Parts: sequence; C-alpha cells; structure tokens
Amino acid sequence: MLLDTPSRPPRKPSLTPMIDVVFLLLVFFMLASRFGVDSALPLPLAAGGGDYSGPPRLIDVAPEQIYLNGRPVPQAALGAELSPLIETKADVLILRGKDGATLQRIVTLTEMLKSEGYTSVVLVE
Repeated sequence: MLLDTPSRPPRKPSLTPMIDVVFLLLVFFMLASRFGVDSALPLPLAAGGGDYSGPPRLIDVAPEQIYLNGRPVPQAALGAELSPLIETKADVLILRGKDGATLQRIVTLTEMLKSEGYTSVVLVE
C-alpha cells in the first residue's frame, strides 16, 4: 500500500540570511581597508613659466636610473653633478618622469633635493 503525502506548495527561499552576509562583508571590508592619507610634495614646485638662465638642468627619473641632461647619474652623486650647472640653490631644476617611473620615486628624489637645499623644482610630463 502506497501512502501519498499531500503535496505542499514550494517555499520561496528567504533572502534575509543572504542580506545579513552581504552587510557583514561590507562592514568587514570597510574596517579592513586603509583609506589614503593626504600628503603634499615636499617642495613648493615652481608654477608657470619663469626666467630660466644657465645651462640645462633636466633630471629624468627612470624606474632604475636617474639621468641628468641625458647622462646616467647615481642618485647619491646627483648633488655633486648639479653643482657646476647652477649658480644658486634657487635655480630651477626640471624633473621629468620616464615610462615606468613611480610617483613615489619622484617624491623621494624631490625630498632628497630639498634636503640638499634646492628650492625650485618644476615637474613636467
């Protein structure tokens, strides 16, 4: 003898547990993420065109090397290489980032130039 059980209408799944999980994930990622800290470049970068005198002082910042007027220069010797090209520490230095150079590398170089007393840096594309 077969007993036939009465058929029940299919239940709709409850979305409440799924919504709870989504909110828990949202709270987790908000607490686990680190929001950026605003910071400024350490030098007052020269704005606009000014008077430029003397020999060229173009510093190309590549991912692994620094070039002064097209010649590779070690970062530690950059100040010594710049000395014959400038009259005062307020002369304009032009920084240009090469392909692949990170902004952090440019900021680090700018901080190094500031610590050596240079006060006027222009950042170009």
